[in-house]
Amino acid sequence: MTRCGGKLARLTSQSQYDICVPGECLQPLSTESCITRNPHAAGCNRMLKVLLHGSCSYDCAYCSVRLDRSNYAFAPRELADIVHEQYRNNLAMGLFLSSGVPHDTDDVMGDLIETARILRGKGYPGYLHLKVLPGASRDDIREAARLADCISLNVETTGESRLRFLSGIKDYANDIMKRIGWIAEAAPGRFMTQLVIGAAGETDREIFDCVTALYGKMRPSRIYYSGFRSLPKTRLSSRESTPAWRPRRWYQVDSLIREYRFTREELLPVLDEHGILPNDDPKALLARGSDPVDPNSASFADLIRVPGIGPATARAIIAAREDRWIRNPGDMNMDTACLRRAMPYLAFPQAPRQATLALFS
Repeated sequence: MTRCGGKLARLTSQSQYDICVPGECLQPLSTESCITRNPHAAGCNRMLKVLLHGSCSYDCAYCSVRLDRSNYAFAPRELADIVHEQYRNNLAMGLFLSSGVPHDTDDVMGDLIETARILRGKGYPGYLHLKVLPGASRDDIREAARLADCISLNVETTGESRLRFLSGIKDYANDIMKRIGWIAEAAPGRFMTQLVIGAAGETDREIFDCVTALYGKMRPSRIYYSGFRSLPKTRLSSRESTPAWRPRRWYQVDSLIREYRFTREELLPVLDEHGILPNDDPKALLARGSDPVDPNSASFADLIRVPGIGPATARAIIAAREDRWIRNPGDMNMDTACLRRAMPYLAFPQAPRQATLALFS
């Protein structure tokens, strides 16, 4: 492998803990390019996910990048040339670019932006996601938003005291939340953030309050949830890794907020009496104990609250009932697994007599 190939391999492997999409699976496309394949990425099934600088002066307690003393790094033009070449050869259709912070934040942000600027100047039309660094300037955030399809800054945890447990350098109010406000202003509908579940010992109620406040005030296009992983030689190496089910359940809660438009008050009952999110489908938790829904008369809002029924299925049911009475589950043309989940919450009353053909026979 060439020296550049070895550097690319190192800096792609170090990027694995920043999430591109929920449930991502990163696999090498080849030993030469070390491009990571992300089969879940919307509009981009081959993503080069890489750090510009592979070392970091920050002191995040769970991060392995800060332990790296190899000083692998790309110059902006060097990486831009690699990405453009990979795009031309149909090896990578998008770039997710982040960086460690080995020195001044403004200098590193400048390098990230310069890489993006060179790429766009070459005519690169592919997907571009730029990570914003904590404490980035407002001008740099605006320029990142101008160049990239999407920008993001990880909120990491739920508040000041939790972040102090993770880092003695970053300030939650100023370096994180203030910058997220600037990002929301510069890239409405095109910015994301990420929570590391379990790293700082935050409670599910704290996560719930944080997530609902972010969606209510900042309106990110989505929030990612990364389960804390205990890594050797980090300060939290003795802490147990977060069970894989916890971020999965938070993605389900997140979907109820973004796609189903559940309000904060509607969602609060997913937490138990101790403020804990159980390892159970949150939509099913909310539906239990409620009266069964008649698919012939239920509103769109009521239908999408039935486990197994999403917005597309709800619209299909409403369209179908304009032509016929839905007499049984088979009339709903639902996927078998989804129908199985929905059945305990559905009722199929007989059609009104005036609507039956028997009256006209």
